[in-house]
Amino acid sequence: MDDIRFEDVSLTFPNGTRALSGVSLTVRRGEFVSLVGPSGCGKSTLLRLAAGFERPTSGAVRTGGEALGYVFQDATLLPWRTVLRNVELPGQLSGAGPAERRERAMDAIRRVGLDGFEKHRPAQLSGGMRMRVSIARALTLQPKLFLFDEPFGALDEMTRERLNEEVGALFVSDPFAGLFVTHSVPESVFMSTRVVVLSGRPGRIVADIEVPFGYPRPPELRYSPEFAAVAARVSEALRSVEHEQGAESEHENPGTADDEEAAA
Repeated sequence: MDDIRFEDVSLTFPNGTRALSGVSLTVRRGEFVSLVGPSGCGKSTLLRLAAGFERPTSGAVRTGGEALGYVFQDATLLPWRTVLRNVELPGQLSGAGPAERRERAMDAIRRVGLDGFEKHRPAQLSGGMRMRVSIARALTLQPKLFLFDEPFGALDEMTRERLNEEVGALFVSDPFAGLFVTHSVPESVFMSTRVVVLSGRPGRIVADIEVPFGYPRPPELRYSPEFAAVAARVSEALRSVEHEQGAESEHENPGTADDEEAAA
């Protein structure tokens, strides 16, 4: 069964903003799909629809009813709780017993490489480590659908690349259906089985590009000609979106430098 399916989904907010238009997209377990596109094109809105935080104006969003993990742009940790207690939180909220939620939390902490930091509080951790805690917290839910809302955008390049590799390793160890929002073309290609490019608002799919590399992916893949060729296809699709937006803007605002010179 498909883990997430968007069927001709459109969304207009109460203030009249049209966020999405006619989006149809399927992500199955074992697929990791990145969403790229201009700011405000509805990438994060698609994640909120998948999680049930928003409802479409038209169309349908269907999931397989599987466990869902959500990693936000910010780590959103409780500052007064230790790493262990933060990671235990989903189990506590779902009513799991102390022994069960501790076992799940310790396993998730180990999987993200934070062994030995269980008693640290968020203020004692780097940005990359805090994001690892956020991922570990989601892992305790044993998600079959994993949503990532640009989680590494605020991190330095080296930390970002390392976390790309670590999330890839998690995907290999227990494949899920992944939907990942990013503004980075190299990140989208390195992480994904497919890269979906959205137009400017209202967001619609303008390209769905397959990434032909297997997992696990070595760091040096980023410097190969094959990687560069896929990244170029994604960049070209993004440039076509920018060109389309520019043409629409010029059509709506036909005044040009020539007009200004004539007025002078």
